[in-house]
Amino acid sequence: MSTTEALLAASGSGGGNRVSIDDALVLHAGEFGRWQLRHFVLVTAAWMLEAMHTMVMIFADREPAMWCPAGDGRCGDRCGGAAAGWEWEQGSGSSTVAEWGLVCGERYKVGLVQSLFFAGCMIGSGVFGHLSDSFLGRKGTLQMVCFLSGGFGLLTAFSPNYWIYAAFRLLTGFSAGSICFCSFILATEPIGPSRRGVVGTSTCYFFSGGIAALAGIATMFQSSWRMLYIVTSMPSLAFVLTAMPFVSESPRWYLVRGRVDDAMRVLRDIASTNGKSIPKGVGLKLDDEDGFDEKVVETSSILDVFRSRTTRVRLVLLVFITFLCSVVYFGLTLNVVNLKINLYISVVVNSLAEMPAYLLTAVLLRHFGRKPLTSGSMLLSGIFCTIAALIAGVGAMRVARMACGVVGIFGMAATYNLLLVYASELFPTVVRTVALGCKAQGSQMGAILAPMVVLLGERVPFLMFGALAIIGGLLVLCLPETKNRPLYDTMAGLEKGERSSKSEEEVATGNSEI
Repeated sequence: MSTTEALLAASGSGGGNRVSIDDALVLHAGEFGRWQLRHFVLVTAAWMLEAMHTMVMIFADREPAMWCPAGDGRCGDRCGGAAAGWEWEQGSGSSTVAEWGLVCGERYKVGLVQSLFFAGCMIGSGVFGHLSDSFLGRKGTLQMVCFLSGGFGLLTAFSPNYWIYAAFRLLTGFSAGSICFCSFILATEPIGPSRRGVVGTSTCYFFSGGIAALAGIATMFQSSWRMLYIVTSMPSLAFVLTAMPFVSESPRWYLVRGRVDDAMRVLRDIASTNGKSIPKGVGLKLDDEDGFDEKVVETSSILDVFRSRTTRVRLVLLVFITFLCSVVYFGLTLNVVNLKINLYISVVVNSLAEMPAYLLTAVLLRHFGRKPLTSGSMLLSGIFCTIAALIAGVGAMRVARMACGVVGIFGMAATYNLLLVYASELFPTVVRTVALGCKAQGSQMGAILAPMVVLLGERVPFLMFGALAIIGGLLVLCLPETKNRPLYDTMAGLEKGERSSKSEEEVATGNSEI
């Protein structure tokens, strides 16, 4: 008997039947139909916005070529810039480095402003993760972060000096850093259990697509970093006005907030659009509970995660693994400046290298667990980063080093993708976004460190990336497997499910011994 058939048999057809949202999707509304597809595409398109806000620094903060109008050998020290007779090939407004002279002794400011952006992301992840789980909801929080990031991005373009620029990048990071995980939760919570993992791994296509689109936009605005910020910030405001009005709030968030009628309304809309129907006698319940304890549900927070040993260990491991993953992923992305190959081509190649990783993980996720795939992809990245560190970056060997870096990006992009799905399944609905917010903070801590690692030269960064990725891949093995497990709504439901799972494992072990 299939899972669906078993659920149908258990549910019966009598009145007053109450089921969990997972069961309602499987039995009546549809796990992934036209409603979920439209909702998923609309919501996940926001990933392109975060990609632009994050990676625009590669082009806006680049160091353009300099030339000496007076002829070779007639200009002074390059660090003297215009005062020594040097000029920027694309003009002083082509990048922040050219406009404010961020070279030689001032070069540290490039890494500093990039780290400040990620520091803003780290702070915002905690704030908006809490708001998403509490009164603002998934949809309201996503609207807010998109609007704020677009607004701060536009203001960045009018920065009169470096320090104002750094402040606006911090504020942009504060809002933009929460777009992806807020979008991911809202996009995947209405999807049924058997499709959630595979569909969830498709979210990162939009992030890679955003990076590739950014590279194309940047080629058209090479002479003005200010115009580049304007053009890459406007889509965030357009998204709020054109896409968000057609997006529904998560039925799971409605349910844990005690708004059962709203949750049923969304589920009936899902069923209707998918060509199905929910019988009149069907109601909703939280996990295996018979009633709602609205007070308990509303006060669930990150403190509840730490009170439970089960979720506490998971969160600590997840944050540290994500930190390591982030250092490597953002480090490899920003490290294109050390490859000595065309910047625009390198960024496009790296973004395209990520897409096969998402496709492969989506295919393999149907057959293998979250744990072996996540660990394996991280170890793959670590091995090739280590090899890249051993290759001399001269002549044709630069291409070989870039190839190893591309494989490193491939493996780490797969890891990043899998960790999103994995993390969302490790925690219940009442704390899911705040837990992912903590995960995002781990990611941003790694991203803060990444620009500083890139400044260490050509080979040392690859060596560090390799070591960190291998350590992270081994730590993943300490997490529990979540494949084919339900998406729990409450902390009590999760604990009950874990006890039940352990009992089943003990019985299975006892039978095998007999």
